[in-house]
Amino acid sequence: MEQGQDSYEQMREARRRRRIMQARREKRRRRMIRLYALLAVCAVVVVFLIAGAVKVIGGLLGGSGEPENETAATVQSEGMRMDGGGDELPDAAGQGTAPWPDAAQSDAAGRTAVQPGAEDPDMAVQSGAAGQNGTGEEKTATRRYSASRTGSTQPMNGEVYSSYGIFVDLASDTILAERNSDTVINPASMTKILTVLTAAEQLEEGDLDDTFTITRDITDYSYVNDCSNAGFEVDEKVTVRDLFYGTILPSGGEAAAALATCTAGSLDAFVELMNKKLEELGLSGTAHFTNCVGLYDANHHCTVYDMAMILEAALDNELCREVLSAKTYTTSATDQHPEGIQLSNWFLRRIEDKDTGGHVVSAKTGYVVQSGNCAASYGVDNRGRGYICVTADATSSWRCIYDHVALYKQFSGE
Repeated sequence: MEQGQDSYEQMREARRRRRIMQARREKRRRRMIRLYALLAVCAVVVVFLIAGAVKVIGGLLGGSGEPENETAATVQSEGMRMDGGGDELPDAAGQGTAPWPDAAQSDAAGRTAVQPGAEDPDMAVQSGAAGQNGTGEEKTATRRYSASRTGSTQPMNGEVYSSYGIFVDLASDTILAERNSDTVINPASMTKILTVLTAAEQLEEGDLDDTFTITRDITDYSYVNDCSNAGFEVDEKVTVRDLFYGTILPSGGEAAAALATCTAGSLDAFVELMNKKLEELGLSGTAHFTNCVGLYDANHHCTVYDMAMILEAALDNELCREVLSAKTYTTSATDQHPEGIQLSNWFLRRIEDKDTGGHVVSAKTGYVVQSGNCAASYGVDNRGRGYICVTADATSSWRCIYDHVALYKQFSGE
């Protein structure tokens, strides 16, 4: 009888694993279809541009008439639309126009400009910390964060290769440099900055040492979606504090899902809290999240400006600032990991010996195919002046780091 029961359990486990593998194969198949479609479009564009270039050269060499010149003009016009059309902010080549107004007169708090799509700034409370501060104390209002463009705002220079970026001076709440900073992107795992901020504001300080049991649903969620992991296992009893660090340092998908479930009871309920927080920050015009991890979804998006404001809000929360600034952390001992798990924030460890004109204090990275390598960081120059830098769509993790290095070095000491 017991043997039959064991056999049934084995068959059930085998079926579950097959379902997981099938889901994973289907995801890979869809990813390859998207990749091949993108390559096909790129190939068509390249052929079209080459054909136009050949006609132009032929016209120059052979004295061709106006029809070839018209074709060349059409090719150039279409190329400009592909590179920088629409309402995008100026890139390194100065293309596009910016929809944001110039900075207005500052109020007593020095914060006036509100990102496009935000609510009336007159309704915003410009002082006080955001929501709760990780100790469970409820604030009477949520502070709105903003940064203004000025006449000194620059397009990002040629040393920065990321397609999207923003560099904010926190002392003056001004944007020093930007590139497509109002363009909606998928924030990838930078999403987890809002995840820890939302959780920190819902939990009491005494909750941090409570334990949460990792379930198979949580590990399957991370596994099926190809998430990075902190290394927590099924049935492992993990402290809530460890979930915070596991969410940020190794960008653990299972840690983020566990933190969300522990905080709100379910992933869906937690996402509702995240979007409520975006509304409180005045960012819901362009920011909307569908998951706590950063998985790609057409409805999961924000701008790099939004992410800079989210990071600033998180830095005003003591617990979030501590977690985002940790280079390494060892989780509590458990039955599964008697010596704990060593976690590292590799962005902070890799950038610490680079010449930034100061030092980078806090950071969170991200990556999805649609947004490339992303990062949001906070740094301080040698004068003690603080900055926030957010970039997206770098070609590699190291390129992302060097883009941040270039921006900090450019503006430190000015």
